[in-house]
Amino acid sequence: MKAWEYAKNIVDNAKGHIVIEDDEDWTQSASQKHEMNKIRTMWHSKAPGSGAPACLIAGAIQSVENMGRDVSKAEEYFKEGIRAYSNNDDAALMKYTSKIFQALSKAPKDKDSDYWNYEEYKTWEQFKNASNFINKIDIDEGRLENQIYWGWMGQICAGSFGTALEGYSRETIKRDFGKVESYLKKPSAYNDDITFEIAFLLAMNEYGKKIKSEYIADYWISLIPYAWSAEDIALKNLFLGILPPYSGRQNNPYKEWIGAQMRGAICGMVAPGNPLEAARLAWIDGQISHYNNGIIGEVFNAVMTSLAFVEKDIRKIIVDTIEILPSKSQYYSVVKFALETCKKVNTAEEAFIICEEQFKKYNLVHAYPNAAIEVIALWFGNGDYDKTIYLVGLGGLDVDCNAGQVGNVVGILNAENGLNKKWVQPMGTIFKTYLRNYDTISISELVELTLKSIDSMK
Repeated sequence: MKAWEYAKNIVDNAKGHIVIEDDEDWTQSASQKHEMNKIRTMWHSKAPGSGAPACLIAGAIQSVENMGRDVSKAEEYFKEGIRAYSNNDDAALMKYTSKIFQALSKAPKDKDSDYWNYEEYKTWEQFKNASNFINKIDIDEGRLENQIYWGWMGQICAGSFGTALEGYSRETIKRDFGKVESYLKKPSAYNDDITFEIAFLLAMNEYGKKIKSEYIADYWISLIPYAWSAEDIALKNLFLGILPPYSGRQNNPYKEWIGAQMRGAICGMVAPGNPLEAARLAWIDGQISHYNNGIIGEVFNAVMTSLAFVEKDIRKIIVDTIEILPSKSQYYSVVKFALETCKKVNTAEEAFIICEEQFKKYNLVHAYPNAAIEVIALWFGNGDYDKTIYLVGLGGLDVDCNAGQVGNVVGILNAENGLNKKWVQPMGTIFKTYLRNYDTISISELVELTLKSIDSMK
């Protein structure tokens, strides 16, 4: 049946009846309240796992300025929006929220911005040709399943640990929580830190070598009911038929935030010992919601994870991964700065302080300051899972995302002996998710999906 026939049948088969009118039938008041609450949440929200406050609208303006644009017009509207929010003037708040996004989409280039001193990477081919990939290294097939198991456990335990600290600064964590070396509350995987990875694995299992961004995006649309910042914009674009890579670029001020970077580990897990393939998959996945440096963040974590299967020295993994990246990218300058800082100082906290000053103009969920935290925690953790997770927690900012990624890498490195029971026993092996059709998923299912994804690429 054609669409026009379907529509005509609805009209032809309707039965007339008298409706007692209710004004709400016309205004859809419940829907209006829902939409208004979503807008107000953009102006003031709290991280669900930690209660840390944030302002997504301020972050949007901040991010576009970070990407070399003059945001003075958006800043004017922001002042009006703050006033409207404080006065509970919903009509004005809706107007100024829209005007801010308009201003950001048309923001002129700031020629004095440091952003334009670096190369802009628009495609995988451009990125690959500017990179310095090392050759594929053979893996130990006998160790692979165990490495994958502990990579997943390392990621899930660390991500859950970080959820209680998400959104707080290093100083706040030290002052209000003290030395945090284990879970602050009952652990749970019920967050967005493995949601997108599961969608990726399901797409990989279906398409294998034929995997494309739009195939992964189909799983996003099907399974993911809710997202934040860059992924929220991407989902809206996808629903409107805007496919990757444009789903990640179009009207997306958050396209260089952490959302892709937090998904990188899974791309390395399905390409063990093969950093080029891990990076390619990360680019395919990353461009659904991100662009340029935002995608490079996913590549960074994918390559580190891939190398963890074949190299035991975490410091060598960090150095090799950074040197693979294009030296003309701004992302390279960030992780290189963090690495050189680690070499110059004696403690992780000294490195955190220096990098906090260096990247203070970036939002707490921007890729850059969080990538620096990853480098510092891995360098000074030096392969010890407990110490690495303590340090990544101490670093603050987007702790659950950072902890999940470094937890996977160090989990793989520690696969022979596993993790301390203080992490594993409270976490369990069956995890709740908010994916449609997947209320829970077990560690054994994750391992099986990962192994099947590896096989699908052979």
